[in-house]
Amino acid sequence: MKYYYTVMGSPVGDITLISDAHSLCAIYWPNQKPDSKKFPELEKKDSKVLRSAVKQLNSYFEGQRKEFDLPLRPVGTDFQEQVWEALTTIGYGETVSYGDIADHIKNPKAVRAVGAAIGQNPISIIIPCHRVIGSNGKLTGFAGGLSTKEFLLNLENRLGLK
Repeated sequence: MKYYYTVMGSPVGDITLISDAHSLCAIYWPNQKPDSKKFPELEKKDSKVLRSAVKQLNSYFEGQRKEFDLPLRPVGTDFQEQVWEALTTIGYGETVSYGDIADHIKNPKAVRAVGAAIGQNPISIIIPCHRVIGSNGKLTGFAGGLSTKEFLLNLENRLGLK
């Protein structure tokens, strides 16, 4: 399968967006490189999906968008996909704990596994893993770095678009 990518500038640095012909598949932070095993045939090419993703992400960063309307294809295990689906229920500007997500998927003892699945979320921001914090209210791990997580949460809270 062919995959396409583009790099867009953002307030948190250049991020790489990857799609197939129909859906957004991944977003990589400045400190990450696309996984060549997941995306063996990766070509820098414009596509309708990538154009739409860039437009919607720019609107998000400008404070004009709080929900995304994109076809997504995150690929993971059944458990990971269940966790990622649960992340999509977290409202703009809200935060929940890893335990809350474990409860949501009706597996309250799976807090550590939920954390691991969240850490593998391939479509950050759009599948909003940045909205998950520790049960003590502190920021915890994030693929884009804690400063990026803090930036995204502040963006959502500061703009008050709840």
